[in-house]
Order: sequence, then structure tokens, then C-alpha cells
Amino acid sequence: MEYQTLTQLIAHTEQSGDLADWLQAIPQLQALTTTPQDPYYHSEGDVWTHTQMVINALLEQPEYSKATTDERFVLFMTALLHDIAKPETTQIDQATGKISQPGHSRRGATNSRLLLWRMAVPFQLREQICRIISVHQLPFYALAEQREDRAPEFLLHKLSWELPVWMLCAIAKADIQGRICSDTQRILDEVELFKELALEQNCLYQPRSFADDYTRIQYFRGANVQPDYSLYPTEGSQVIMMAGLPASGKNHWVANHYPELPVASYDDAREKLGLKYGQNEGMAAHYVLDNVRAWLRAKQPFVWNATHLTREVRQKALDLLYAYHANVRIVYLEHPEKELYKRNSKRDTSLTNKKIQGMFYKWEVPLPTEAQQVDYIINT
Repeated sequence: MEYQTLTQLIAHTEQSGDLADWLQAIPQLQALTTTPQDPYYHSEGDVWTHTQMVINALLEQPEYSKATTDERFVLFMTALLHDIAKPETTQIDQATGKISQPGHSRRGATNSRLLLWRMAVPFQLREQICRIISVHQLPFYALAEQREDRAPEFLLHKLSWELPVWMLCAIAKADIQGRICSDTQRILDEVELFKELALEQNCLYQPRSFADDYTRIQYFRGANVQPDYSLYPTEGSQVIMMAGLPASGKNHWVANHYPELPVASYDDAREKLGLKYGQNEGMAAHYVLDNVRAWLRAKQPFVWNATHLTREVRQKALDLLYAYHANVRIVYLEHPEKELYKRNSKRDTSLTNKKIQGMFYKWEVPLPTEAQQVDYIINT
């Protein structure tokens, strides 16, 4: 199924209210029909029953009816896929019978990214869907579980740079309306307070404004700064951090745009050390990091060329760069799946297409909050 067919099916569902066709349109949803949920939170039953109730609640919202076509697409598909990872994350306590699905939000975002990528859903719409899914329960508890280092205002400021907060609130509201539980009204109140705080902070419908990008990224990294007042930057290296699946064109892009800069590359390190892909990765990483630290100490501009595929991997790299006061620009590249295989098959590499497929379930696209500048170069 392709993007245009999805939009047509959404329009049909809006008119008829019939959701049965989605089980054939997206076979991965079939597993939801037999996935149980804890009756304390979900007395309505299985995950598919809950999903249908969520969508019906969403369609009744004034925010949905007022939304643009693209916005309705994002809202509908987020509601449809928000619990898609519950089947694979379900755990049942053998002693108590308690059912839980830990990590289903983040896993659901990754699964949805792969699914929607293969359906050729436009990048911006796809990523809005995935980002909302990854935090779709956050409005339930963000105000109730305040932390000194992560006040609700901070969370909202950060979220507003990653996704439309009003959409997150609409999904959270539909999520709680689409279940049968004892504390529905309490959670609805939490969502409404979360929404009101976002409106008060002027980030419900747009990103929270900052004095400049340097101040913004320091704020998001936990510095004690005020968004409206510029923080004087400390001089450091200008770093281009590449990101993207293998064979997405990172080497070619670097050669075309920054041929004069030194490049930290694990592939180059393996070649110089005589290693094959997957062989003695520690030695290759040590070689790369030695170069990176030397360039950072010299405040020299350079490119860090790697897949940087997961949030954790990027975070470790960014922690090192920011410790040396680097100014970081992330450049993310993407191609369709078939093009990746085609390009990889032409390369002189021990990385097979099958190994690339294994990376799909670790694939997390960089967020705008990770660096001063994040560029998305999408080849369709």
C-alpha cells in the first residue's frame, strides 16, 4: 500500500466509521486483535478494540475536523499505529497475571518508521507520526511527576521543537477516551492542564522561541540558561556529523560539499587497519576517537562520517563534541529501501543487504533538538 491509498482509506473511514479494511491494508495490525491488555487500565479488552475506540474518539474531536488534510493524516495514522508494538512487548507476570507492555511507545515509533517508509509516506509527515508515537503517553504524567532537573516547562519547550504539541495533546486525549478504566477523568484533566501550560508557554502551535541556536541547544542539554537571553558561545570546532543508513550517500555528500575537511570515518579506519566490517570494532572505534579528540583539542573543523543510527550512539558522540564546545551540524541522508540495496550492492564492502535490514529496527532519525542545526536530505 502506498501513501495515496492510505489517504483514500482514511477518507473512507471518516465517512463510514468502518475500520475493518485497515486489518487487510496493514497486516501488522492483525496481531493487535489477539494481544491482551491489563484490565485495570484497559477493561475494553484487546489492543485492536482499544485502537478502534481511540480512532473513533479522535474523529469526534473539533481539533480533527478543523485540521488540514496533512494534519488529519498525521493524527489518524498516529492513532492507528500508536500501540503497534504492544504485541511484541507484552509481558504477563506468571504469579499475578498482570499484563504490561514496557517500551511499546519507543518501539512503536521505530516499527512505524519502517512501515511508513516502505509506503513512501512523505518524510515530514512520517516523522511527525513517529515522534508523537514515541511519547504519546507523556501528557498523562508530565505534570504529576515533576522533576527538579526536568520541569514540565522544559519538556514542553523541547517537545515543541520535535513535534506539534497540539497534536500530541489530541492523541493523548483520544487515547484515554478510547479505553475503559477507573481514572479516565483524572487523566483527561492532566492532558488538559498539559495543553494549557503549552498554550501559556506559547509552544502549543509552534516551537518555543529562543534567543539563538547556541542558547537553544545549551538549554536542551541542561545548561542553566534562559531561552530569551543569549548565552555567549565558547570557541570550538565546527563539526559536520553525518547520519543515515548505510549506502544512503554520506561519502558522496561529504566529498561534494566538504572535500577539504578531515574526515573521521569508521569505514576508513577499518581500511587503514585492514579490518572487515564487524571485525574488531573496538580497534576501529579507538582509531576514530583518537582523531576526533585531536581535532577537537586543536579546534579544527572536521566531518564525523558514520551511520549514527540510534539516539544512544549519537548522544555519546554529541556528548564528546559538546564537551569541547563544538558547533555541530547534523546532516541526515535518506533513500528508498530498494535504492539502498542497489547502491550497497555496487559498493566494495563486506556489509551485506541482509545486515542492513537488521539495522532497520534500530533506526532513529535525528531530532531537531540534538544539534544547533539539523538538515534532512531526503531522496525519493
